[in-house]
Amino acid sequence: TKSGNLFGSWEDTVKKIHDSNFENILLEFTATIDTETAELVKHYQDKVIFKYDLAEFRIDKYSKEINLIRSLYDEQDRIIQALILNLYRQELATSNNINLKPVILFKAKKTIKESEQNKENFHKLIDDFSLAMVEKIQKTSTVPIIQKAFRFFEAKSISANEIVKRIQANFRLENCLSANNDAEAEQNQILLNTLEDENNPIRAVFAVQKLNEGWDVLNLFDIVRLYEDRDGKDGKPGKTTLSEAQLIGRGARYYPFALEEGQDEFTRKFDDDISNDLKTLEELYYHTKEDSRYISELKKALVDSGIYEDDENLITKQLTLKLDFKETDFYREGHVFFNKKIPKSFDNIKSFADLGVKKTNFRHTLSSGVGRMSGAFAEAESSETEAIKTKDVKLTEIPKNIIRFALSQNPFFYFENLSHYFPSVGSLSNFIDSTGFLAGLEITFSGTSNRLKEISHFDYLQALNGLLQSIEADIKSNSTEYEGSDYIKEPIHKVFKDKEIKVYKDSEREDGQETLVANEPWYVYNANHGTSEEKKFVELFSRRFEGLNQKFENIYLIRNEREIKIFDKIGRAFEPDFLLFCKQRDGEQMTFQVFIEPKGEHLKGHDKWKEDFLNEIRTEQKTIKIHTDNYLITAVPFYNYNNENEFKTTLESTLNI
Repeated sequence: TKSGNLFGSWEDTVKKIHDSNFENILLEFTATIDTETAELVKHYQDKVIFKYDLAEFRIDKYSKEINLIRSLYDEQDRIIQALILNLYRQELATSNNINLKPVILFKAKKTIKESEQNKENFHKLIDDFSLAMVEKIQKTSTVPIIQKAFRFFEAKSISANEIVKRIQANFRLENCLSANNDAEAEQNQILLNTLEDENNPIRAVFAVQKLNEGWDVLNLFDIVRLYEDRDGKDGKPGKTTLSEAQLIGRGARYYPFALEEGQDEFTRKFDDDISNDLKTLEELYYHTKEDSRYISELKKALVDSGIYEDDENLITKQLTLKLDFKETDFYREGHVFFNKKIPKSFDNIKSFADLGVKKTNFRHTLSSGVGRMSGAFAEAESSETEAIKTKDVKLTEIPKNIIRFALSQNPFFYFENLSHYFPSVGSLSNFIDSTGFLAGLEITFSGTSNRLKEISHFDYLQALNGLLQSIEADIKSNSTEYEGSDYIKEPIHKVFKDKEIKVYKDSEREDGQETLVANEPWYVYNANHGTSEEKKFVELFSRRFEGLNQKFENIYLIRNEREIKIFDKIGRAFEPDFLLFCKQRDGEQMTFQVFIEPKGEHLKGHDKWKEDFLNEIRTEQKTIKIHTDNYLITAVPFYNYNNENEFKTTLESTLNI
């Protein structure tokens, strides 16, 4: 289809196979659907059933973010910048217990000869690498991430001399690979496709066009463009620029890592904390010469591919905790409560009932020759037929050898797997004999009187197979691999800090609602860059503050910019938008921590499980004592502007007002 010929040999063959049988179904999968050729667009217009492109892939956080590092440096200094960033990522990952070997790709424009010369020049640079080269970049580079890297090296006592030694060790000749070398194509292909493996030593790859297609790599973090011309016309990307964008997409897959148990290792974690050092492990840098026309063309190609969000569409906002709040005892000594995602413990599962296996009898119909015949045009037929009756049979009445054979036919009921779900089961015999398991179940057989008197071993086996399949389905649907832990605590001052976020220009989030919140002591940040629904909630809270202040002190509303997550009983993550803290003036002087989630009308149905979770927290009302302080962890259902009065009533009820 790349040539635009819809019915070429391959397509024609597939079409013939598809048309050979009316019941055939043809499903096509492609990563490069052609939206330019009119004939193809028309052909597929009514056939596309699902589209998940690079743009959605990036929005769902499965990709690295793309950054363009352009400078007026010559080729050698651009390479040195990439080497410094490579070492920075390596040391940053190591200091956070992340196993990472970052890779650099050096890109030539047209010929293998150019690429081989690039490789030769690179090895000479590594051999001659010196303290002066490093210090030059440190003194002259204005790229923020480069300066951040040097600050990191200084904090970790990694001197410029040590930087030189480590880079020379990392990029020895044997750690560099030419993707153009056909003489060793098979071995090179293995190395290129296993770059993430611990025993793969490759740190640098030199290529022309070979890697633009059919290559996916997770630990590629830098691409250095070793040429300076462009082939675009009239502001449109040229063929070379389009291939560069394609190559960048190849390296944009996310390198998985987790910082704590239960954290999703396959998605970006710092989109809302862009000043976090570890954000660098979620970014791919493309190093090029400063050329405004070329950069504009490359950006267009990247945006069109869906893998890039132009920074010109974004604006950085500073979220700062108010100084008065930082000086309070609550900030210095108070705590916030949340939980973690942990592997589900089955230690308390002692029977089928604990995992929700249905208690109703499994029904099995015995085969028989009972039937009837009627005329095609008969108005009525005889209702005389042998009555179908039922009989309940306890599993304890079925020979054990048949039960054991049925269990042996289904891998789900192998003892090793059973002991995962039921750690206390002890043995297969106990699984069969215990009333909490099979011995407590019955099968209802349906059939004629004669058949019910003659239930055979084969009948029992068929019925048992059906019963076991039903039990397996119940167990799988009612059990998960993860769950939310009990609440844990962290000091407020360690969780909520100053940070930077990016928002879209001219979006509802660009306005920080400063006129309302900037001078209010109950709102701890300088601004609220939330959605319109979140801003309406804050407006409501400002109107209700005086009433709350009569019964509570230390009233603080904190917007949760992804600082904490809570996990429900099956391990699903939820980041409530706000946390409300307030301490009773009288009585027990209980400090309430309330999870609050404003939700637009269009999302209420989709996120219903989150509201159910909030209601569970509200029902439970967990109390925790720390020294002399008592905390009550609770929540309220979704806030929505259309149900504002109902929300007010529920919030006041939750706070016992």
